[in-house]
Amino acid sequence: MNRLFKIGDCVIFALDGARGVVLGMNSHSCHVIWEDTFVSWEKMDLLTVDAELTQKQKIALPRRMSI
Repeated sequence: MNRLFKIGDCVIFALDGARGVVLGMNSHSCHVIWEDTFVSWEKMDLLTVDAELTQKQKIALPRRMSI
């Protein structure tokens, strides 16, 4: 069973403990930017959400600017 991931979730890769942030997902994989700035698609089964780190991060989208 795949857990639900959201864009912005901090994740840990099961095979080596690398940490990254989810950029997108499809039915079985997440698009992740890793702490070394490498970006890849990984199977959801190999990822675990780090809830504490996800809650601590502060990624903000810029406010819309009037033209």
